[in-house]
Amino acid sequence: MTTLLQSFIGGRWIGAQPAQALRSAINGETVAHTHAEALDFGEAVDYARRVGLPGLLALDFQQRAARLKALAKYLGERKEELYAISAHTGATRVDGWIDIEGGSGTLFSYANVGAGELPSGNLIHEGPALNLGKKGLFGGTHILVPRGGLAVHINAFNFPIWGLLEKFAPSFLAGMPCIGKPATATSYLTEAMVRIVNESGILPAGALQLVIGSTGDLLDRLDGRDVVTFTGSADTAAKLRVHPNVVRHSIPFNAEADSLNCAILAPEVTPDDEEFDLFVKEVAREMTVKAGQKCTAIRRAIVPRQHLDAVAERIAARLAKVVVGDPSVEGVKMGALASHAQQADVAERVALLRQDAEVVYGGGAGFAPVGEGTANGAFFQPTLLLARNPLANSAVHDVEAFGPVSTLMPYDGVEEALQLAARGQGSLVCSLVTKSPETAATMVPALAALHGRVHVLDRESAPESTGHGSPLPVLKHGGPGRAGGGEELGGLRAVTHLLQRAAVQGSPTMLTAVTREYVRGGKVTETGVHPFRRHFEEIQIGESLLTASRVIRDEDVHAFGHLTGDMFYMHFDDEAAKASPFGQRIAHGYLVLSDAAGLFVVAEPGPVLANYGLDTLRFVKPVAIGDSIQVRLTCKRKIDRNKKDANGNGQGVVAWDVEVKNQHGELVASYDILTLVAKKG
Repeated sequence: MTTLLQSFIGGRWIGAQPAQALRSAINGETVAHTHAEALDFGEAVDYARRVGLPGLLALDFQQRAARLKALAKYLGERKEELYAISAHTGATRVDGWIDIEGGSGTLFSYANVGAGELPSGNLIHEGPALNLGKKGLFGGTHILVPRGGLAVHINAFNFPIWGLLEKFAPSFLAGMPCIGKPATATSYLTEAMVRIVNESGILPAGALQLVIGSTGDLLDRLDGRDVVTFTGSADTAAKLRVHPNVVRHSIPFNAEADSLNCAILAPEVTPDDEEFDLFVKEVAREMTVKAGQKCTAIRRAIVPRQHLDAVAERIAARLAKVVVGDPSVEGVKMGALASHAQQADVAERVALLRQDAEVVYGGGAGFAPVGEGTANGAFFQPTLLLARNPLANSAVHDVEAFGPVSTLMPYDGVEEALQLAARGQGSLVCSLVTKSPETAATMVPALAALHGRVHVLDRESAPESTGHGSPLPVLKHGGPGRAGGGEELGGLRAVTHLLQRAAVQGSPTMLTAVTREYVRGGKVTETGVHPFRRHFEEIQIGESLLTASRVIRDEDVHAFGHLTGDMFYMHFDDEAAKASPFGQRIAHGYLVLSDAAGLFVVAEPGPVLANYGLDTLRFVKPVAIGDSIQVRLTCKRKIDRNKKDANGNGQGVVAWDVEVKNQHGELVASYDILTLVAKKG
């Protein structure tokens, strides 16, 4: 019995009549049908704007982060259902782990980004504020706010779950309802995941819609508030980028396209080095994980000419040990390509590559995947090619076989290696396997110009390296040129890409009101109660305390120096200090910092639970022996973490602006102090 896939549009599942049959990559049997019903994309867009957007913006960054965390946990509880379906895509358990648990892991990562780096509310102050006038009465800064639009995510077939979730997570944090369109070949796995998401009830209505099949006139219905992201072929990306409506409304378009990524074996590495084996292992792994169907897979292995034969022999020997077949059979290490169409495409492209390259391993002779019914599956033998004259061979730098295929190519000298890498015309990732820091320092800057990520591998990093082909949520994913020129992931960067940046000008008081972050020079509030005696809910932005003054005495300097061991001459040697730019002995900067804390800290127990950090510390002007200091402590911003301690008591974070001035009213030290503050409840 096959599954009839449905789209999830306008808050309901649509699809009752079967259309295109989708076949199992393992045995060719039909596992699902797309639906025949045409979708009303006007309804989808309207639902996203009318229902999804208000629902998302009723939550703030912190609350949306909490929803992501809850969703990640929920998907983790239902993951075995997804693994069972994933097997039809040809994925082994390891392949499925990358897609399924990699997807939920990305949700966790962005939940942490939201909880740790984003404020309460729906506005980010991208400071610092700048003084634009002579008297400090006029300033400017930048803010980031939700765009007020929706995100359309068009994904490739190779990662049906991760591909959507890695785009959904930052979009959701940014307050954008999403319409996901998976590649049809493996859409049955995406549909299963979206059903689980919908059943969870965790997301607001309209936060995520699903399109099975064509996008029809969806892009025609978008405007400048919206964004479009695409993962897939460079040719399709180029067509979508110039879609008339996308161009007309200047709709942000982010492409992550397949590219001819490379790995380079550095010239100083010999067959006796551990790095040599690391290179061989990395190339073979990238050929066989997901059956080579990764946009980050190594397509070109660039090696010193003198080691070409040794590399070829070792990779071929490693590939010969890889058992290909039905992943349910014990011992199978590589499954099938995602579809029979993909199998035919890879075969066609390998034929093009073989016109100018010889086969080192593979080629199809005697290849028989293990398992019942696999003769009808979409399997392809791992194939290692060799282009002996790669500078004169254009095909290996232009044609990508999106499967278990890689081409060896020799180089003579570092400059030639860099030249070959550049022939890829822009890639997602390059690996440099080297044992020399000098080689890395020379080659990485050149490689970075044409690659979105540079993975440097040596024996030191190998035990913890996540590998050439693993995009990480905290690091940028994307690349220039052929790779699409886009940028995804990267932690907070991905969220801010989806927000609207605006410059704001006004008085410090007005900037404080807009940004919900105190801007120096703005009006402050003095309640008569020490701010450290007030609970999180009671403290207001701009609430301030001006402390008493304290004289920095010579005996204080000596005591601090002997206590800490900091006996720097500027604090103790009169003659040497007179010859310095300051012309006299000065107090330790950290003595000033400590004495400042002594002026504003409350000794008795109270709502302030802990001080866990200083930000933006600057010692602006020296403090001489005999100078006095005074502190202005002002609530700069508040972040409600929506967390409770072991006793069930709520907490929030308060950042305090600290200005330390001398007896002349001159700023001598400036910093932010972060405190954990209890709530009343």
